[in-house]
Amino acid sequence: MADLAAIILAAGKGTRMKSDLVKVMHPLAGSPMVAWPIDAAREAGTSHIVTVVGHQAEKIRDHFAGQDDITFALQGEQLGTGHAVASAADALAGFTGKVLILCGDVPLIRPESLRSMVEAHDATGATLTILTTRLANPFGYGRIVRGYDGRVIRIVEEKDASSEIRSCTEVNAGIYCADADFLFDAVRRIGNDNAQGEYYLTDIVIMAAERGLRCSAFPVANAMEVMGVNDRVHLAAAGAVTRHRINEALMLDGVTIIDPATTYIDRGVTVGRDTTIHPGVHLSGRTEIGEGCTIEQGAVIKGSTLGDGCVVEPGAVIRSCRLGSRVAVKAGTVMEDATIHDHTAIGPMAHLRPGTELMAHVKIGNFVETKKITMGEGSKASHLTYLGDASIGSNVNVGCGTITCNYDGVRKHRTVIEDDVFVGSDVQFVAPVTIGRNSLIAAGTTVTQDVPPDSLAIARAPQVNKDGWKLKKRD
Repeated sequence: MADLAAIILAAGKGTRMKSDLVKVMHPLAGSPMVAWPIDAAREAGTSHIVTVVGHQAEKIRDHFAGQDDITFALQGEQLGTGHAVASAADALAGFTGKVLILCGDVPLIRPESLRSMVEAHDATGATLTILTTRLANPFGYGRIVRGYDGRVIRIVEEKDASSEIRSCTEVNAGIYCADADFLFDAVRRIGNDNAQGEYYLTDIVIMAAERGLRCSAFPVANAMEVMGVNDRVHLAAAGAVTRHRINEALMLDGVTIIDPATTYIDRGVTVGRDTTIHPGVHLSGRTEIGEGCTIEQGAVIKGSTLGDGCVVEPGAVIRSCRLGSRVAVKAGTVMEDATIHDHTAIGPMAHLRPGTELMAHVKIGNFVETKKITMGEGSKASHLTYLGDASIGSNVNVGCGTITCNYDGVRKHRTVIEDDVFVGSDVQFVAPVTIGRNSLIAAGTTVTQDVPPDSLAIARAPQVNKDGWKLKKRD
């Protein structure tokens, strides 16, 4: 719809949030609240979006920097919704199509509803169309007043309404579709003679009626779509709705979610079909899960990519990682900024720190910690080991209790272990050292010098047995 633009009203502070962060930037399923109506307008077919900002304007601008279809208009002083729309007039100078007006704190509106509203606006020949809904308890909302022919002739705010008008259950949702020429002429003429002393956008309804222009209502059946978020209670309710929508869409695409009510998946996460997600799982950021995976209870995956057939066991935490296919991440493992290739097993209770890259068929066992290492195909460190600042070749066995001593108190140094090396238990590599291919490091060895290929390295203090020492000590 090249003739459709949008104005997003996002200038308010939101004092009822009781927060140092402006209301519309509070996160909702992984995106700032204001991003939801912006994207809804986009999906409805708008060619240009003007976001009216005020409080913490730079924070909002910075978040949406680089999105070329968004322009920002500053409402320096918040004097009402009419004043906010007038603030956007210059940004849409010369535009003669239709303008959608949405609120940055009404995040649940569906793009389908906006498209239907625009279609109804065109079909009825309206100059102004108002999105409405009916509420059992409409307290606080502006009431819709219709004429004898069903057209909208007024919207009356709660504080200005008589008891008769307050009994009306059809309310203004704060979302409009208007012809641009009429809209910007009307908002320049709005006055502030009301209980709040503000410039109400709703006054343009009376202006349309006085000019004999058609003002229509477009009702939505589900009032939740137009729920405003005013405090953190509302934010939690909106979060439950968005999670339900996200989970429902994934399930309809072939993902099994055992208990959607306790599964937390952010907007933008993709999950392949035949993947099963257990209760308590959190998937956030730019996470991509392949097909046929199993994500078990309580796993947390953020900004990571998992290939097909991966298994993530209970309590695992994966942040900013790339996993190949058929990777098994066992219970309690923590991984951050790591690259894991196919058919790899990690954990339980392992800790993969940034800079870790594990090639195919690698095994990292329980209570193993890695940092800034590469580990070649088929290598393994099965338990109780620290490997940092190291290059480890293929088919290397790292024994229990091995440590790369990479820090001398001033600088970090690297350990290089070439292919086919066998490292016994309780070995210390005092970096920088290089271990040649096909060597064997005996248990209990402290390696301080390079080891040539095909060699045995052994460094142990001589064992001394003192016969009868224990008996003499007792006596």
